[in-house]
Amino acid sequence: MAILLQTEAVERARLIAGISYTVDLDLTLGDTEFGSRTVVRFSCSEPGASTFIDLKAVSVESITLNGNDIHPSAISDGRLTLSQLQQANELSVTARMAYTRDGQGLHRAVDPADEKAYVYGMSFLDAAPQIFPCFDQPDLKAGYDLTVTAPQDWVVAGNSAAKQTSPGRWEFETSKPLATYFFTICAGPYETVRDEHRGIPLALHARASLGQDLRRHAPQMLDVTKQGLDYFEDLFGIDYPWGEYHQFFVPEFNAGAMENPGCVTFRDQYIFRGSVGRAEIMQRSNTILHEMAHMWFGDLVSMKWWDDLWLNESFAEYMAHRACSAATEFDDAWVDFGISRKNWGYAADRAPSTHPIAGNAADDTDSALTNFDGISYAKGCSALRQLALYVGDDAFVGGVRDYLRDHSYGNATLADFLDAISAHTDVDLDAWSKGWLETAGTDEIAVVVDGDPIGVVEAVRTTPEAHPADRPHMLDIAGFCGGKEVWRTPVFTLGATSGEQTPLTGLERPKLLVPNASDLTWTIPVFDDNTLAAMPDELPKVEDPQVRQVVWAGLLNGMALSTVDPQTVLAVFEASFPTEENESLRHWTARLVRRRLGYFLPDAERQEATERIAVAATVALDAADAERAVTPGRLLAATSSDEGMLRRWVAAEDLPDALAGDLDVRWTALTRLAQLGHADDAAIDAFAAQDRTMAGEQNALRAKAVRPTPEAKEWAWTQLESNASLSNYEALAIAETIFVAPSSELVRPHVERYFRVLPKLADRLGEFASQKIAAAAFPVGVTEQATSDAAQEALRSGRMTANVRRAIVDGTAELDEALASLQRFGR
Repeated sequence: MAILLQTEAVERARLIAGISYTVDLDLTLGDTEFGSRTVVRFSCSEPGASTFIDLKAVSVESITLNGNDIHPSAISDGRLTLSQLQQANELSVTARMAYTRDGQGLHRAVDPADEKAYVYGMSFLDAAPQIFPCFDQPDLKAGYDLTVTAPQDWVVAGNSAAKQTSPGRWEFETSKPLATYFFTICAGPYETVRDEHRGIPLALHARASLGQDLRRHAPQMLDVTKQGLDYFEDLFGIDYPWGEYHQFFVPEFNAGAMENPGCVTFRDQYIFRGSVGRAEIMQRSNTILHEMAHMWFGDLVSMKWWDDLWLNESFAEYMAHRACSAATEFDDAWVDFGISRKNWGYAADRAPSTHPIAGNAADDTDSALTNFDGISYAKGCSALRQLALYVGDDAFVGGVRDYLRDHSYGNATLADFLDAISAHTDVDLDAWSKGWLETAGTDEIAVVVDGDPIGVVEAVRTTPEAHPADRPHMLDIAGFCGGKEVWRTPVFTLGATSGEQTPLTGLERPKLLVPNASDLTWTIPVFDDNTLAAMPDELPKVEDPQVRQVVWAGLLNGMALSTVDPQTVLAVFEASFPTEENESLRHWTARLVRRRLGYFLPDAERQEATERIAVAATVALDAADAERAVTPGRLLAATSSDEGMLRRWVAAEDLPDALAGDLDVRWTALTRLAQLGHADDAAIDAFAAQDRTMAGEQNALRAKAVRPTPEAKEWAWTQLESNASLSNYEALAIAETIFVAPSSELVRPHVERYFRVLPKLADRLGEFASQKIAAAAFPVGVTEQATSDAAQEALRSGRMTANVRRAIVDGTAELDEALASLQRFGR
């Protein structure tokens, strides 16, 4: 299929305007295809000119343009040429389209729990033409008149209010102007919980088999929804603009969620079916608020082209955490942001694929998708937080309100946003934008103290050599002894070219010296040797969770940069995890340390490190009350080598009370048994028979692929290469454990196979899914120079999509970081 070039989009937007769509979808034609009848009305500024419309159909029954028939053979490479256009035009297309299994277009999934089928539309980034013919680019917004025919027992919803006019027949109100990538339709025998808030109809939907869990979680989700609506309407000065507000939790969803106006789609793992910790509830709440913020940022005002992606994602990320912290029970949302989202972004910003937050060249839609990463989300959020400090919050909010009001239902650019903020401040934003938004890279900030007692504190900023920037920082510094904060500077501006000295006379020299202590800026904190040596003893005593989070950022990123010994990271985790009280820090340090630490240690030390993590989990679990037992319990199930305990947990015996009835933790224990070589096909299949759900099927694939035998690894590769029936989630489940092994010897022969097989998955599973699968399967665990060499050779000579290439580039960067650490610290 042809990839849309930005130059083509500009030319098409010059010609075409006044678009409206009348779309009629028939979802009753079978399991593989649906009917799509569309009338597109539009004007052309140059009568007689030609353009094209995007259409990716299985078969086309008829095409007429202004009453003239066009033969379906005129469609080439996903495009239909429209010639001899008039000033006012009407195009009619009747076609059959394919349901997908890759999470794009109109995805259809069958729930094995009850064999019920569910459909949802995912038009992002360029998948709308898989549902209906359209001018598929973000700046050609249009209104939609939609009708849907579906099985009579199905719930049907979309971007505007719908009513059932006859059994199985649904008619929607004309939508407000939407970009094509926001179009969605969700249909199926969904379980629904309804509510209303200040005249806005609210609805939560999930698969019928998740109905009990949906009802269990609905009150909390509805509370957050109402809190978010109140907060954003007050902050932006604009009422929620899309009528009804549906939130669908759908199966096999590639992203966390998608901000379709009036009808948000989420991955249905957010309907937790077992035990759940506060950090996971916070993450879900933040995602709800993120997508809600998009109702204004991205939906009401959209980017003109994909190079201004940050206008969507950075704002939604910032506004969600701001709302979560200010308007919900999760007043520690910025702690969660720092430990989870920022570490994702830091990794992206130091990789060879790094890019500026804004102004990225996106020559086509294929390259645009590669920038949906931790830079556009987390770094962009941090830059906006800095901007609000830099110009003052009143000026920032005033500019945001003007921006939204002036561009409602239209499109905007970086220049439009900066102009709106500039109208409320005398601060020169051109230099600020160049440093923060238009230059890649992360600064490092260290602190030097002079004298004992201290006479002066100096903050020293280091800009990446490859990406020099005049980037001012608003931050503070704090010192600790015995966990007690002995001093903290006021927030000050650290210039790009020199340090800012803050006199602090007569204070004791701290054992723990923390730059950016309130985590106000985007930087990697650098610790002196004395601070690193004191951390295992000092960090558990520090009362401020934001400071503990900043310390973890310095440790994890220092390990990646070969400035912190991985054994120091392990020692700090052992000392702090059992007593950590903040659930976000517990949850994310458990995940990050367990996932990343092993790659930075020699093969011979990895098993011992896992055992030490398991001991820390045991100590934490023994000391935890029911509310805090979930995270250490899960960590223990994933790391323990105690075969007897794992077998008992799989059998639901001796489980901690907090995990009683939790199928997922039992699956984790079984997968660990399989990893240790103690669970065969029969054991996995027998347990899967107790969990006939999508999650159960995926867990079974994951457990089979992780087994430490050549036969198991060969089976896993055969599935990825040859099983065309695998869904995106099933392929991802296999990819996650295909390179997990007790030693590199078992999986080393498959490194070459990875670079041969993974790029081809994009042909079958699409761009979004194949990038995730390529990232999950990357053989970073075979931490050898030969693996990096194979990756570089594949990048030089292999055919792959831009997004799979990005996954391999980033995987190689992580591998090279581990190799550098091993060279410095390996024993």
